[in-house]
Amino acid sequence: MPGVPELPEVETIRRQLTPLLTGRRVVRVEAHPSAKFSPAAAAVGATVTGVDRRGKYLLWALGDGRELIVHLGMTGVLRPAEAAAAADPYVRARWHLDDGGALELRDVRRFGRIAVVQTGHYAALPTLHRLGPEPFDAAFTPEGLWRAMGASSVRVKTQLLGQRAVAGVGNIYADEALWRAAVDPAARRITRAQAAALHGAVREVLAAGIAHGGTTLRDYRTPAGGTGGNQHHLACYGRAGQACRRCGTLLRRRLVDGRGTTWCGSCQSRRSPARGGAANQSLYGQPMSGQP
Repeated sequence: MPGVPELPEVETIRRQLTPLLTGRRVVRVEAHPSAKFSPAAAAVGATVTGVDRRGKYLLWALGDGRELIVHLGMTGVLRPAEAAAAADPYVRARWHLDDGGALELRDVRRFGRIAVVQTGHYAALPTLHRLGPEPFDAAFTPEGLWRAMGASSVRVKTQLLGQRAVAGVGNIYADEALWRAAVDPAARRITRAQAAALHGAVREVLAAGIAHGGTTLRDYRTPAGGTGGNQHHLACYGRAGQACRRCGTLLRRRLVDGRGTTWCGSCQSRRSPARGGAANQSLYGQPMSGQP
């Protein structure tokens, strides 16, 4: 099962939530008693002053110096609550706002999580606390990526999914970036040239995902109730058995450290030179850099 939402999906959600929440005071909260969701109630009385994102986490800035943090897990959906709707057993939290509206978190599998902390104090959330650089920040560099991946013998794809080398990449965009850069997902080392290609590829596939409103394969929905469109633009992920759009070889699927992985056995062999940017403009358009 795809581990969405990833960075493009969470960024799309953030952009839609910002005008709904900014300036609104939380007047009442209903929350599931589980420790994963009950912290939602701590926002009562606070005013949301902005909505940010770090990796796959949503960060609601509260006017009292705290942040409400939401991780959507695999099946979490944030959506406006409809007063007349029938009771939904999968709603884990509902925030009632001072304009009469409400926002709810629906999470079928309960892999999501809510926390409230002092702004920037993430020690109680180790994954968030240890996140690597944001992919569109200046701190994310080809040299830094090469050094991060050279410090471990863990497979390249697994390092991308680990969030330390770069924040926000999950299974879908890892397959896409590794294919675009012509890097073997099971390799345990990459060259500087491969790191440079992968650095550009990560930025490009994430920017494309944001531009298309995210990838909807199963559960992902925007707060407006829409689906993403990036699933129609995937070059690698989910295309096992179909022809590689670069060389025509049939794409293959295997497990890499337990994660389903699609790759091209020709383009992404360990003997293949790294590809990036201009090599794939005919497939993707002009490479994109900087914050999309």
